[in-house]
Amino acid sequence: MMFRFFASVLFLVLFLGSALQAKTFTYSQVHKMPKSVEKDYYIWRLLSQKNTSKQEARNIILEANHLNKKLRESYRKKTGLVAKIPKSKSRTRIKSKVDWKKRSRAHKHFKHGLALLNQGKAKQASGYFDVARRAYYKQYDKDKSLFWLYMSTKNKIYLDALRKSCNINIYTLMAADNMKKRYPKTITESIWKSKASGYNVQNPIHWAKIKAKMNSGTNLNSLANKYKSQESIGVYTYLKAKACNYQESYFPMPYRDAMKRMPKERQALIYAIARQESRFVPASVSRSFALGMMQFMPFLIKHIAKQKGEYMDLDMMFNPYKAIEYADYHLNYLTKYLHHPLFIAYAYNGGIGFTRKHIRSKRNFRTGAYEPYMSMEMMKNTEAREYGKKVLANYVIYMNKLGVKTRIFPLLRTLATPSATDKFRK
Repeated sequence: MMFRFFASVLFLVLFLGSALQAKTFTYSQVHKMPKSVEKDYYIWRLLSQKNTSKQEARNIILEANHLNKKLRESYRKKTGLVAKIPKSKSRTRIKSKVDWKKRSRAHKHFKHGLALLNQGKAKQASGYFDVARRAYYKQYDKDKSLFWLYMSTKNKIYLDALRKSCNINIYTLMAADNMKKRYPKTITESIWKSKASGYNVQNPIHWAKIKAKMNSGTNLNSLANKYKSQESIGVYTYLKAKACNYQESYFPMPYRDAMKRMPKERQALIYAIARQESRFVPASVSRSFALGMMQFMPFLIKHIAKQKGEYMDLDMMFNPYKAIEYADYHLNYLTKYLHHPLFIAYAYNGGIGFTRKHIRSKRNFRTGAYEPYMSMEMMKNTEAREYGKKVLANYVIYMNKLGVKTRIFPLLRTLATPSATDKFRK
């Protein structure tokens, strides 16, 4: 009996020891990867390995597409040097810079309009909102300006314009609520094929190669149809949306087997976040190395794995089922303190400390002529501000798709009622 006991313990120790060996990569493996943000992630992992030589580090860093903080720090730690990569000038970058400047000017007009509105100068504010509307080139930004044109003039012509928008966002949903109309049409396809041949949804380099094809001028509808399967529905709908220049709104609902036992509010929240984070592409990697369908940062993956008492290689986050599991776990923590999808989205993106500070400010989410809309626009953290609005719109759509009749106005009205939204305000 005693022998069997020690034998089983020895087996367990050996098994765990082998399981806890971190996934490693060779210089040759990473060198062969196409230049991309996904390769940058693997360069970081190679630089972080003890067995990577200084010479390999000096060679591989030159192949990086973009240097983020993690790459710079790991390279400096490995070599003692400052990381540098050759600068590449392209027409795309020049065009992006021009577009950015134009959008920046439009943003200034929009912000000035908000400031004037806060001063009670609605007529002057409307002029700035109109200038912003004409200067913006993205439909989302145009819709934002149209909404505030309505708020500053109460002219329903702007609501009519919002109803014609092809973009589903909080502004078009609010216009529908204001006019007591149906929400815009969305697409949620049921696909019979289970897998796409020759494609590994959990391989970031496979996804990098698809993006390279996407940007090479290939027919996007034809490319999309190659990945029309249940497993790769994220890639399929991403390409389909891009092919129609986002004139149609795709709201896929994959991995139902992992979600169906959750409350519908949680299902809608995970779908809403995943759509905004990655468009349901399991092997997504951001420039800051947020990973997987739910875009978890490496430090948070490690933290949750430690709390769960399990080993977790970072690449395991490319498994969509693991991503859903970790998202559900993380949301359990966030929802202890936050009960409203907008505030939960702020915390998912910007952190719970940032969210607590923002909503506890006496200037935010209180009663007022333009509340809660003004508080949603005045947040200084641009990324979290826009992220929250987009996740909230997604949440409303997915709640309806899950059979729970939901409108955006009632959700917005509760934002000034702390007992209904959070545990941070009295």
